Amino acid sequence: MAFSWCSFAADSYNIYLVRHAEKLADSKNPSLTTCGKERAEQLASLLSKASISAIYSTSYQRTMQTATPLANQQKMAIKNYNPRHLEQFALQLKQQKESALVVGHSNTTPMLAALLTKQKVAPLTENDYQYLYQVQLSDEKTVLTVLQQPLSCKANKL
Repeated sequence: MAFSWCSFAADSYNIYLVRHAEKLADSKNPSLTTCGKERAEQLASLLSKASISAIYSTSYQRTMQTATPLANQQKMAIKNYNPRHLEQFALQLKQQKESALVVGHSNTTPMLAALLTKQKVAPLTENDYQYLYQVQLSDEKTVLTVLQQPLSCKANKL
């Protein structure tokens, strides 16, 4: 029994998908709000023990800023991916078989979760920042768990 558990554990990994945290509405490539920065720090805290081997982000300022606290904590570089090529990226993530964080956008994060799990995933609205998708992959099965960050920030406009 112990042997099969160890074997299962060695062959399984998690991919965490999150939309960037709260952003300012001041430009085409905005930075995070005060609440967004708090959410990014909370995300780093939540994933601090998740054995993350890679961190991916689109090249936008808001996604990079969301990924940065975990990257700094883990002393890891952030790798950029192109959100226009999600099918190729999903295949790459599966082939690499490593636990990773992927920071994306309201329109790409659910789509990537669906590609990884082959399940229907509800879209996010412009106000949905709290969801964290955990995709557990193993040889036997793929499990999607949708978590919510507990941050409740009232200073969104700062």
